[in-house]
Amino acid sequence: MTNAAPDWLNGCLSDAAGLVNDPTPQTSFGASGALRLGIDLGTSDVVSMVLDKNNRPVAVCLEWADVVRDGIVLNFHGAVTIVRRQLAELKAKLGVVFEKANTSYPPGTDPHISVNVLEAAGLEVTTVIDEPSAVGRLLALDRAAVVDIGGGTTGVAVLRNGKVVYSGDEPTGGHHVTLTIAGANGLSLEEAEAYKIAHGREVWTIVCPVFEKMTDIVRKHINGHEIDTLYLSGGSCALPGVRELFQQEFPEYMVALPDNPIFLTPLAIAAYRPETV
Repeated sequence: MTNAAPDWLNGCLSDAAGLVNDPTPQTSFGASGALRLGIDLGTSDVVSMVLDKNNRPVAVCLEWADVVRDGIVLNFHGAVTIVRRQLAELKAKLGVVFEKANTSYPPGTDPHISVNVLEAAGLEVTTVIDEPSAVGRLLALDRAAVVDIGGGTTGVAVLRNGKVVYSGDEPTGGHHVTLTIAGANGLSLEEAEAYKIAHGREVWTIVCPVFEKMTDIVRKHINGHEIDTLYLSGGSCALPGVRELFQQEFPEYMVALPDNPIFLTPLAIAAYRPETV
């Protein structure tokens, strides 16, 4: 089956990748009300993404950091410092002082942890939503499951008519992939993470069993649900071989993997608007 990721999404994610940590001033947006900010506190990175009124990225800050793991803040001061630093970078680039932001949390963890970090950085949290649910809402999915491979967990959200009807997660994510590479090659975690990014195709045979475990997790959580599509999200999905493995394991479904999947969750977080009654 062909990849089902839509062109508009790949375009947004490509724009995001091109904007990462770009300090070039862009001050034509006026008041901050025309822009929306989403902050993703990930296991291996912190990403702040700003969207315009058309949900197109206009600024992206990414900092690799090991301050949060599986929804637990390992270094609260470090996390707050990174968020404050990114807010300063966004102010310098866009000429806007952000006072509000959306954020997220891995399914099954305490959403207040992410909220506490943003509030300590001086922000009002407008929305906090679990990560796969945010992606599902962004894509208005029906009869689909979002598979969010985070740093420490694989999260699954099943959607019908654009609404989440089930969500869950289990341990095993990108951090476990890095651990496998480190053990096989005698590398530190930092070295293994860099090696994973630079040599994804070379390490596939080593890490494939980890992703096979992820497919087992997904199979368990989608069992009994009527779906047509699996949507893959998260930076670890960018490794060559991931989409092919999922398509092999789930031949009855369309498996969609957008370009630059590391930015899909931050995009979904920033774009999220609560439903109004």
